[in-house]
Amino acid sequence: MCELLSEIGGRDWRPVSRYTLAAWLTFYAAFLVYAFARHGEFLFIDLANLVVHEGGHLLFGWFGPALGLWGGTILQWLVPLLLAAYFFTQRQTTAFAFCLFFFFENWLYTATYMADARAMVLPLVTAGDSDYIEHDWNTIFSGLGVLPYDTRIAAILSLLGWCGMLATVVWLTARAQNRQPVHS
Repeated sequence: MCELLSEIGGRDWRPVSRYTLAAWLTFYAAFLVYAFARHGEFLFIDLANLVVHEGGHLLFGWFGPALGLWGGTILQWLVPLLLAAYFFTQRQTTAFAFCLFFFFENWLYTATYMADARAMVLPLVTAGDSDYIEHDWNTIFSGLGVLPYDTRIAAILSLLGWCGMLATVVWLTARAQNRQPVHS
């Protein structure tokens, strides 16, 4: 395992042309402005996050009700993280940054859901029995005894998500400038 990590770590990242970098930075800047303007609201990318989240309940539900409950968030975070890990091993600069960026964007989506744990005003979706819909984070936070802190926990997660997205953009910019760009 150490040899594999050493071999991966020794490879150079794929170069990014200045035009490609400019296009990606424009995309990330536009998305960040869009997400900031809609603070705490449903973003267009959250439609994909929702599908993966609900699939996680079904997939992890095979391992019992507790994992089924947590499974939505687990899979929602795991998909972009595993994709980022794959692109990391391939040293694909822009693909790694994209997946890592949306891994952290998922934290905003999760934070919005967490912040609603007591109020329970968000519309809920289920892939299971429509007569039995539970609010994941109300159930999770109640079980952990932290329900009164739902908005504080959500604010911290949201802040970390924003920091992660911004750090990813900074990393992409620094990585692209550290290599001689290939012009597209």
